Amino acid sequence: MHDLSYFRGNLDAIAARLATRGYELDVEAFRALDAERRAALTESETLKAQRNTESGEIAKLRKAGTDTADQQAKVRAIGDRIAALEEATKAVDARFYEVLAGVPNVPHESVPVGGLADDNVEVHQHGTIPTFDFAPQNHWDIGPALGILDFERAAKITGARFAVYMGLGAKLERALINFMLDTHTREHGYTEVFPPVVVNSASLYGTGQLPKFAADLFKLEGTDYYLAPTAEVPVTNLHRDETLEADLLPISYCAFTSCFRSEAGAYGRDVRGIIRQHQFQKVELVKFARPDQSHEQLELLTSHAESILDRLKLPFRRVLLCTGDMGFSSAKTYDLEVWLPGQSAFKEISSCSNFESFQARRAAIRCKSGKKTEPAHTLNGSGLAVGRTWVAIIENYQQKDGSVVVPEVLRPYLQAEVITARGELR
Repeated sequence: MHDLSYFRGNLDAIAARLATRGYELDVEAFRALDAERRAALTESETLKAQRNTESGEIAKLRKAGTDTADQQAKVRAIGDRIAALEEATKAVDARFYEVLAGVPNVPHESVPVGGLADDNVEVHQHGTIPTFDFAPQNHWDIGPALGILDFERAAKITGARFAVYMGLGAKLERALINFMLDTHTREHGYTEVFPPVVVNSASLYGTGQLPKFAADLFKLEGTDYYLAPTAEVPVTNLHRDETLEADLLPISYCAFTSCFRSEAGAYGRDVRGIIRQHQFQKVELVKFARPDQSHEQLELLTSHAESILDRLKLPFRRVLLCTGDMGFSSAKTYDLEVWLPGQSAFKEISSCSNFESFQARRAAIRCKSGKKTEPAHTLNGSGLAVGRTWVAIIENYQQKDGSVVVPEVLRPYLQAEVITARGELR
């Protein structure tokens, strides 16, 4: 959500910046709505002054013993008109906020202008892309061959875009979750949270999923409840309608949850394997910061997500998204992309964003320093998407005999070094 006063005062500049992300703000319609509101306010203030004058005259006439029935009728009529104008102003304000709720965040000045993913800027690349003396396979071939991933039974149980992790596949998923949570809580200073994955519409509005992205959500029929598309939603809303002490910021949380998305806008993308599922697991990092520290915190949060890839010795790159490729609520986003040998391409594994005050205004999350109270800044990023990390390990650590070497940092969790072609550990 945008600050209405700032929005009005900088309309042309905001419209120009929003255009770089492919959003056309109807400036004239907004100005016409604003003129309607201002006209109602001006008339209302004029009538209030007139009513005060008339009321004063009535008092004088009464003191003189003069009949004031006509004057009182006139004052009542003025009062009725004022009440109608106030209702009209409320209606215009409601339309203002309805318009603002659908306007995406303004990109930060450091975000490159562009309309496509090709316009994103690679910040750095880390790790060595592996070479093989055989043709590397995709995870959707390796997993079933090892007996650790089953798509057919998942489709029988539920439908397309679901998977069953079997045996060591399930254990590897669990190992990754624990490894990520342990790293972020023990070394990076995050407080672990285990929130509900069923959230209400107010929570989804607060983080920007509603009303714009309703089609991408699973709603529980007959209720105001939805399945959370990401832990960003429940964790950010921990502090909805709260005022935080600025001296205590930043506050850093991490959470493991299952996530649920209908993928309504992703038809035909990543239809094979487990890259894009209706249900998947993530470890999410969420921060609440002062406005003057949020971009520094974005760099820190992103480095924390990168550290997981680094410790797993998975090759990756950091990409700064251009204006046209960012999410609706974001002011600045880094994507971390991991190398997948089976596809011979980098694939997003984490998206780390600074929303500045956009979510905080919607969710009424404030920070207070002395007598000054202002919206806090919110940030989040995957630390990491667990399923995609699972995929990256299976593909990058695959061996010619069909086995998969377990990354060294995960061996204490799995108590083994290799997943064999028979689906066994050794």
